[in-house]
Amino acid sequence: MYRVCMTDRKDIERLFRQHYRQMYRLATILLHDDAESKDVVHDVFAQLLSDSRSLREDTAEAFLLTSVRNRCLNVVRNRQIQERIQRLYLLDLETTILSERLLREEIDALNEGIRRLHPPICHDIIQWHFRDGLTFSQIARRLQVSETTVYKHLRRALESLRVQLKTPESV
Repeated sequence: MYRVCMTDRKDIERLFRQHYRQMYRLATILLHDDAESKDVVHDVFAQLLSDSRSLREDTAEAFLLTSVRNRCLNVVRNRQIQERIQRLYLLDLETTILSERLLREEIDALNEGIRRLHPPICHDIIQWHFRDGLTFSQIARRLQVSETTVYKHLRRALESLRVQLKTPESV
């Protein structure tokens, strides 16, 4: 059994010349990308240069090919993660766009529902309270009615809007 010291540059150069083609071929089969395949093989040898472990000559080829395979699998896994992140990002963008469109449709339906409120006083109370921010007492003074009457009209208007918004064909 012959051991190769991983930090011995001459032995690593010999392994490189001896096994590079086979390692590169395996990486290309797994990754289908020339540049990434070269990077993977070079990374394996760079790791050998920085490692202080010994490698047996009779298992060097298997070690190198296994290292290439494992690095390729990591590259593929990272690609899949990146693709999932991109899909989720695009899905999030589509959802946001869809939500804005749906929000606009709901606002339009709500505005149409407010225009259809009867009696017209319900329309005015909704507008004054929610759009203008008037309190029940301010609206009551404006209409010269009690706050209870304002509350009842507002409650009736909101119930009518809920019914209208639940049935899409009514708007």
